[in-house]
Amino acid sequence: MTQYETAVARYFEAWNATSPEARAKAVAAAWTEDGSYTDPLAQARGHEQVAAVIAGAQEQFPGFEFRLTGPVDGHHDTARFSWELVSLADGSAPVAATDVVVLAEDGRISSVLGFLDRVPTTG
Repeated sequence: MTQYETAVARYFEAWNATSPEARAKAVAAAWTEDGSYTDPLAQARGHEQVAAVIAGAQEQFPGFEFRLTGPVDGHHDTARFSWELVSLADGSAPVAATDVVVLAEDGRISSVLGFLDRVPTTG
């Protein structure tokens, strides 16, 4: 596994950790202490704020799992990848996105920039 694939695997462990304790541990393993997460709907810095964003997404989409949808592409200290938010009940995926991460020297994420490719529509 490349350093990029390892970082992205830890990223998904954090996003899919359902208990507060497991989530805190996974976020600390994936992000640097002052690491950030930014997408069109959220902006967070530090473990506590990143964990809160993840918890909020899980509350909004109970019974869903974040899944990688293709290869992880990386060079230097930067990687990009795409993912979907998949229903464990029926396999639907109402949310899809592409994220770009910058890695610190220790291999953890220092920043994430997320771009939403597909979001649910409200009627």
